[in-house]
Amino acid sequence: MHAMARAVQDRLPFLASPPAAVPAPAPARRRNPSLSEMLSLVSAATVDPAGTDDDGSVFSIPMPQPAPGGVGDDNAGGAAPGRTIQFRLVFTDLTYSVRRARHGGDVGGGGGGLRLPLQLRSDRVTAAAAPDAHAPRTKALLGCVSGEAREGEILAVMGASGSGKSTLIDALANRISRDALKGTVTLNGEPLTGNILKSMSAYVMQDDLLFPMLTVTETLSFAADFRLPRSLSAAKKRARVQALIDQLGLRAAANTIIGDEGHRGVSGGERRRVSIGTDIIHDPILLFLDEPTSGLDSTSAFMVVKVLRRIAESGSIVITSIHQPSQRILGLLDRLILLSGGRTVFSGAPSALPAYFAEFGYPVPDDENRAEFALDLIRELEASPTGTKPLADFHRTWKLMHAGSPDAAAWAPTMSLKEAISASVSRGKLVSGADVATTGEMHTYANPFWVEMKVLTKRSAINTRRMPELFLIRLGAVVVTGGILATVFFRLDQSPKGAQERLGFFAFAMSTMFYTCADALPVFLQERYVFLRETAYGAYRHVSYVLSNAIVSFPPLLVLSLAFAFTTFFAVGLAGGASGFAFYTLAILASFWAGSGFVTFLSGVIPHVMIGYTVVVAILAYFLLFSGFFINRDRIPAYWLWFHYLSLVKYPFEGVLQNEFGRGGECFVRGAQIFDNSPLGALPEAVKERVLASISAALGVGIGADTCVATGRTVLRQTAVTQLGKWECLLVTAAWGFFFRILFYFSLVLGSKNKRR
Repeated sequence: MHAMARAVQDRLPFLASPPAAVPAPAPARRRNPSLSEMLSLVSAATVDPAGTDDDGSVFSIPMPQPAPGGVGDDNAGGAAPGRTIQFRLVFTDLTYSVRRARHGGDVGGGGGGLRLPLQLRSDRVTAAAAPDAHAPRTKALLGCVSGEAREGEILAVMGASGSGKSTLIDALANRISRDALKGTVTLNGEPLTGNILKSMSAYVMQDDLLFPMLTVTETLSFAADFRLPRSLSAAKKRARVQALIDQLGLRAAANTIIGDEGHRGVSGGERRRVSIGTDIIHDPILLFLDEPTSGLDSTSAFMVVKVLRRIAESGSIVITSIHQPSQRILGLLDRLILLSGGRTVFSGAPSALPAYFAEFGYPVPDDENRAEFALDLIRELEASPTGTKPLADFHRTWKLMHAGSPDAAAWAPTMSLKEAISASVSRGKLVSGADVATTGEMHTYANPFWVEMKVLTKRSAINTRRMPELFLIRLGAVVVTGGILATVFFRLDQSPKGAQERLGFFAFAMSTMFYTCADALPVFLQERYVFLRETAYGAYRHVSYVLSNAIVSFPPLLVLSLAFAFTTFFAVGLAGGASGFAFYTLAILASFWAGSGFVTFLSGVIPHVMIGYTVVVAILAYFLLFSGFFINRDRIPAYWLWFHYLSLVKYPFEGVLQNEFGRGGECFVRGAQIFDNSPLGALPEAVKERVLASISAALGVGIGADTCVATGRTVLRQTAVTQLGKWECLLVTAAWGFFFRILFYFSLVLGSKNKRR
């Protein structure tokens, strides 16, 4: 009977009297349950400790009724009578350390790929500016943290800034290299591998990474197209999206765009719920969230946590970090872990906080928020000479005193991980892994790459169409540049000066194509974080994104090429007629293609806009310098000749020169024009004729006033444009565009290994 009463008190802390040593007033009590009620509570384990406030009142919210076989509707997230718990996540002695930087800061995880600025969370602990010379060379961000999370529950990790909240979430979500992380993480007793975890889980970042011009319905629909298998009909996908909109409480904002600084859209709380929805569209078994209530007002934060409560009750394990929850948010949580300096100072039901701190000697006042009291106390202890070590030591003792709860067996899963996943899929969970019920295998991606490419292309096209000003500004820049060139080089004649002016026109025109592409630099940088979030858990393949990016970018390049060609070709008086115009247009298009590929590759390597612009402008200047216009190929020093062949401007420049001067029949120097561009050019015409006659007599060749002295091919030889034909130059230019997109793919693969090391 004593063991039974103790078990009930563990489940119902408000039934327990405060410790005698602490003269704290006893909280208001309900009537004591009868013996039959106590037996029922102990056997069914259905009471919610977190659902009871200090005064004993239960805060209730409307929850969707569980389907047969689903999680019962108990505010504790506990097992309904007769229901077997299918999933139990256990983590034991998680330890993670980083090297200290010389200046005293910590190397916050360094290493594995390009780290996002948004991932440099506040719990990346920063050391003092003048560190002790004898201080250890490593800093422990997690120190032997243990705990568990159960299906149908919300596990919240709380602590002050720098306590290790986000680090613990990253460790559980496999976002820390297993080589650097010590300890074990198991699900139903089996270690979680990367592919299985990626397929059955979702990670919601703290920042809302969404496309601003898509509506709420469109955002969730595209997420459904990515994460739900192709075998699922379009009608079922739409039904899933509509059900999720209702679950998230977004029905009133379903057709509102997300919005940004320049476009009014949904509210901050609605935006956060959309972010959660994009990651739970496939109804994952494990859901990790990094401070989902950060930056929200109390009402919006409560709405977000209420959504998490519904998600947990649908049969998921929800693990989230949270900074400072309100009293009613605390009532929605099932389990709470308090961290300080990477060490656990409390773990258990939130309702156990008053008794816990009372036993420690710091009772919680009746009129104070338990979470705020805990954080304030931890901050005071951290400022003391001993820090929070006494509280961490007390926690270990307290856990030993309360170990061996009789309800542990009721929470022990009776299925293996594979069986539990199959059973979960059979009742509607983990939609993207539907084949697991029959094959037993988890698929990393829900759809083939061509389906992913189709969806990505459609989404990008919608975004582009709703922001036409971006393309129109670019088109205007190209047309204005073409118009200026057309008026400056209007109707060039066939003379030595005309030939030289053509060289200048082509050099400026081809380099302009590449410089114009620099405005595409921010495009991927704006999508970068969305891309990393979506690919981190297998929404689509990297190659699908690269191909889609190329497909979406090509039609605007074609329009720009035609606009520039029509603006300049006829006004300048270039040769070749229709065929010459066609090749000229293709050369411009190939230049745009190569330039956009080059800029896209740099955007995948350089994550900052200003640095990217600086690098692009500098490298394009070098390309122009070594293109062969300022200095001929045969005059470039041997140790710089390699750069000449790497110059992107070289190949389209030589291609259009071949198109203009390589046709034959055109004459650019006749008779006395050989004296142009020389000191003899200032002589009177009569003198030029006598000098020309003397030269003719000396050479034994008749050179008259109309004798062609230099053709277009002569110009090509003089400029050392003789190695490649025009079509070869065109193909090489286009090949550069494909080559840089391949490099862009590898930059995404290598740069998106989103793990700390």
